[in-house]
Amino acid sequence: MTPTTSARLLVVTALAVVVAACTGGATQPSSSPGAAPSASPAVAPSVAPATGEAAVDAVRTVSPLFDGLGPRDKDLIGQGSYWEATTSGDAWTVTFTVGWGDCQAGCIDTHAWTYTVGKDSVPTFESEIGSVLTDQVIAGLNAASKATGVGGRVGAGPTCPVERPGDPSCAPRMVAGAVLVVQDQAGKDVATFTTDASGLFRIALAPGDYTLVPGPVEGLMGQAKPEPFTVSQGAETFLPVAYDTGIR
Repeated sequence: MTPTTSARLLVVTALAVVVAACTGGATQPSSSPGAAPSASPAVAPSVAPATGEAAVDAVRTVSPLFDGLGPRDKDLIGQGSYWEATTSGDAWTVTFTVGWGDCQAGCIDTHAWTYTVGKDSVPTFESEIGSVLTDQVIAGLNAASKATGVGGRVGAGPTCPVERPGDPSCAPRMVAGAVLVVQDQAGKDVATFTTDASGLFRIALAPGDYTLVPGPVEGLMGQAKPEPFTVSQGAETFLPVAYDTGIR
């Protein structure tokens, strides 16, 4: 190597060191002229419903009993059935109350369900208290349904060795974790619903003939029997689903 060549190599090496120092040693990405820098897509924040009415509507998607209930009017005498919604932080607490029996004087019997509705408008069942619901009360609530599909309650009984009609402690208990499968006339699964501790379910369906197939539930004997049903436009078929507790 000649002295001249050696000098040239020293100059090139020095220039490379200077360039690396100025750029931090990073390789710059190539881009087309005028191209905007890439950015991560914006993610919409997950928030609770904006109003009590919206929180109520979220609960109605999973229950066939609340469509006919309006907001509580504290100035209205004799209003036995209504909903109330209060907000705290990023969630709503929604309570549906049903009263019957001389409600002008304050209702002899009442029954209430409470849910929380938080982010993504997902309702979570919290509690159910009150008098035993009669078939007449349930039929009245379901008659106000505005949905097309099937809804109902999943219960298990007996709960006492000796039945005592009217005794709340011996009423059928609602079943959580029951997997309900809807099949069409060809036997194809078209919808699935898993109950929470309210035992209530609501499934939107197109008009037609179907069968509701309840799955086994741990701790209960066997399975509830399949129930064939028909859905008509603008009407909601109500199905009581009964499991056996095995208590005798």
